[in-house]
Amino acid sequence: MSLRKVPELICPAGSLPALKAAVDNGADAVYAGFRNATNARNFAGLNLDDETLKKGAAYVHQRGKKLLIAINTFPQPGREHEWQRAVDAAVQLGANAVILADLGLLAYARKNHPGLALHLSVQGSATNYEAIEFCRREFDIRRVVLPRVLTLAQVKHLIQHTRVEIEVFGFGSLCVMNEGRCWLSSYATGESPNTVGACSPARFVRWEKRPARTGEAPGEHMDARLNGILIDTFAPRELAGYPTLCKGRFEVEGDTYYAIEEPTSLNVLAVLPELLEMGVAAIKIEGRQRSPAYVAQVTGVLRAALDKAIAASNGGSGYAVDSGWQTSLAKVSEGHQATLGAYNRPWR
Repeated sequence: MSLRKVPELICPAGSLPALKAAVDNGADAVYAGFRNATNARNFAGLNLDDETLKKGAAYVHQRGKKLLIAINTFPQPGREHEWQRAVDAAVQLGANAVILADLGLLAYARKNHPGLALHLSVQGSATNYEAIEFCRREFDIRRVVLPRVLTLAQVKHLIQHTRVEIEVFGFGSLCVMNEGRCWLSSYATGESPNTVGACSPARFVRWEKRPARTGEAPGEHMDARLNGILIDTFAPRELAGYPTLCKGRFEVEGDTYYAIEEPTSLNVLAVLPELLEMGVAAIKIEGRQRSPAYVAQVTGVLRAALDKAIAASNGGSGYAVDSGWQTSLAKVSEGHQATLGAYNRPWR
């Protein structure tokens, strides 16, 4: 019996130290972006400048790993050349693939760089095999990154109906929206995450300390606001999360709770054998905005878990989630909580 292919472990590189941490801790590939509007993680102080990116590319390739460049926002009218230049720059950099969301940019890349591997970004929101196959026929994409809204059964169904490689998220922040088509942040701030490259942009975020009100626990409370909109309020010593609109607490019919999405992290350790069995080609760690320590910790755990799962699938000892892995990941999870997200929908 042939050995099962190990899915690639794709890790974030928002800085040169993070890139090195990913490679040194077992990444098969890292993904990075340019310091401009073509990058959906275009935060101040984040990403590698041109010279540092060259150093990062050399570090990756010298160790036999892959560099993926994310050009995953949508070109704005009259500025298309900026995104096209980014594709050209990725080729000059020696990128193994580019991650694109816009169909026009996919067409440009295929026409002008026919040998370049094209991956459809999660921002492209391809959630059915017809959409994936369209992009394969028209643009010859080799891989699609699936939005985090599909069950395991739905992921398996896609794999069975397309020749395109399937990449799924394995750890990090969740998104309950049809990624690439989220209106919440743009409604609150006037800046769409799909065009400016940031969900709940930092310049609109404010944390305000205040004394307790009537009925609240005594002590200093913290209000989190996005463009003046109250997103959440935290009691004394309660961890204050980033005020992303969909992860705020809202009053609904008299009850106040996380009505849309709880601040928790996706963690697929428990279902790695199922992902291997169905033939997932790559597992991605979210977090280009995260620290090198986060990247090192999560990459190391996912590497160990993947290696153990593949050994078990090829006749080795059985796979079981190590409690140490979970403890390690809990330290860097949102709200110190983890979930299988849409992968586990009991009612399905």
